[in-house]
Amino acid sequence: MPLLVSNYSWQQTKASVFLSLPLRGVCVRDADVFCAENYLKVNFPPFLFEVFLYAPIDEASSKAKIGNDTIIFTLCKKEAVMWETLCISGVDKEMMQRIREQSILQVQERAKEAAEAKATAKREDQKYALSVMMKIEEEERKKIEDMKENERRKATKELEAWKESQKKAEEQKRIQREETFRQQQKQTKEERKKLKPKSLTRSSISRHPATKGRNSENIFSEVFKEDCVPAPRSVGSIQVSFTPRVFPTALRESHAAEEEEWLHKQAEARRAMNIDIPEFSDLKEEEKNPDWLKEKGNKLFATENYLAAINAYNLAIRLNSKIPLLYLNRAACHLKVRNLHKAIEDSSKALELLTPPVKDNANARMKAHVRRGTAFCQLELYVEGLQDYEAALKIDPTNKVVQNDAEKIRNVIQGTELKS
Repeated sequence: MPLLVSNYSWQQTKASVFLSLPLRGVCVRDADVFCAENYLKVNFPPFLFEVFLYAPIDEASSKAKIGNDTIIFTLCKKEAVMWETLCISGVDKEMMQRIREQSILQVQERAKEAAEAKATAKREDQKYALSVMMKIEEEERKKIEDMKENERRKATKELEAWKESQKKAEEQKRIQREETFRQQQKQTKEERKKLKPKSLTRSSISRHPATKGRNSENIFSEVFKEDCVPAPRSVGSIQVSFTPRVFPTALRESHAAEEEEWLHKQAEARRAMNIDIPEFSDLKEEEKNPDWLKEKGNKLFATENYLAAINAYNLAIRLNSKIPLLYLNRAACHLKVRNLHKAIEDSSKALELLTPPVKDNANARMKAHVRRGTAFCQLELYVEGLQDYEAALKIDPTNKVVQNDAEKIRNVIQGTELKS
């Protein structure tokens, strides 16, 4: 049976009511305080205090302070008037129960409204965060598209410049051939003119009357010998040997201009390996060789020491930045350690160096597309990843692994498969 507390004191102003409730040993942890518009209850076993207020109060603005064996309430009135008493008079048990139930329902409704408002605010925050993330992803996607477009424009501009230089070179060669041909014709005419015999005049014949017989025949025979065509040259054979083609395809089926450009780039990369760089003068002789560093990086990658492999490829690239396989291998290392943006950059750089596209670099181009597509998918940019996988399939349409991965990405985009 609870002990009802009646020795309380209260004071009021037009705006507030101050209620002091003494409770021995009361503490915040064990005291149960319930405050409604017309009802106030404190349960601190074995003590119980409840009061049915004279007029409604604003329970949201009201406060309770617990300490020193006392609870002090500051109740804010809804109407600025003076109360005659603290509690309403003439209240029977049925009315008390009805007031209690109404108070509980009011508190529950307010709690429900507060929870709904909190949930709505949370949804708004999530929606805002999602919109911000989508905006960031859109900016990243636009940035990557701009990079791609710039690379395409750069490659097209370089190709047009190369074609123009080839055209000028061909035109210059043609002019030189025509000039050489005209000079040869002119020289031939001059030689024939020098070899042409002097014509016999009537006066010269008259001065030699004896030419009517045998002597005249000798004169014309000499003239005939001078004008006669030289004898044909002797028959012989000329041995001709051709340098074998680097690419196995026949010339009529190949892209000769692209192949020549690729060979020229490879030759430039090999020449760059022999250049001494002062800042690397303290390295060993083999450490100055990008090929040796590439093999070292490959061995470290095989032992799953990816960071050391990245360092080896970094040094090799500083020695020679024209070797596409260095960027391609470093992109694989970045994928392993989830440096996804760097993997995309290295794959793009490898594709830039693997131009023009020829059969000799087809396998490397396919790997670059697959690795960049994998990085895009791990960033959840599945549309860009699918584009790279489709580009890899154009290079090698029979690769089953790439076909299966491309199909999985399509299913993820369509929502028929979980992201992995």
